[in-house]
Amino acid sequence: MVHSISCSCGKLQGQIKHIHNINRCVCYCADCQAFARYLNKEEEVLDEQGGTSIVQTIPENVVFSQGIENLACIRLSDRGLLRWYAACCHTPIGNTPPDAKFSFVGLVYSCLGSDQNVLDETFGSIKMYVHTADALGENKPKSQGTFLGTLRILGMILKARLTGAYKNTPFFVSGSTSTSIATPKVLSENELAEAMKVK
Repeated sequence: MVHSISCSCGKLQGQIKHIHNINRCVCYCADCQAFARYLNKEEEVLDEQGGTSIVQTIPENVVFSQGIENLACIRLSDRGLLRWYAACCHTPIGNTPPDAKFSFVGLVYSCLGSDQNVLDETFGSIKMYVHTADALGENKPKSQGTFLGTLRILGMILKARLTGAYKNTPFFVSGSTSTSIATPKVLSENELAEAMKVK
């Protein structure tokens, strides 16, 4: 069974394969919030407390079948994650480490369909809530599932490294673990400050 990936305008299309090899979480970190704000997609991506619903898997499970030339990325700092989006319509796609040897991608639910019931049926319920100290509002959600979720993620990364699966990634140039298919734009201090503002 596979699950479709699509930007909102439909130019970028793909699939997640092996949907059981995933971890599902909500991240409230300031960086994920800033990513959504930078793309002017906070209303579509962030929940009422600034959380982003994410499906975490390895890049080998992600295949883009159409419009990969629209895939672009930013970094909030020169050492930050690669944060991928569709340049055609600014739909957030996900984030990866800057080194493909760390085989990980966190796919933002906005490119997987917004129906939470369908996501629950496909990937199971959310079991991990992280960086809750950055959540908006007074009654912040409780951190949950961090230990087991981290173990699942580390297991995925280690297995991909041992089997060589980390080499199969749509986000990096074939044969390279450090050259992404799109040159990352590193946000300026002013751009980052604006993205960090809670509107």
